[in-house]
Amino acid sequence: MLGIQDKWVFLGYALSVASTLLCIVYGIATWNRGAEPMRQEDVTWAQEEKEDEE
Repeated sequence: MLGIQDKWVFLGYALSVASTLLCIVYGIATWNRGAEPMRQEDVTWAQEEKEDEE
């Protein structure tokens, strides 16, 4: 079978292809998902960081 004599080598190739396909499907499923809304604690943290720099 394709010159692969060990089942573990085949399993490694198969899992590599499967993980690639899974990443592609996940990317397509979340392609147009909007950004997370800003939480108040994030805004407060950003303001504190900006004040510390000045």
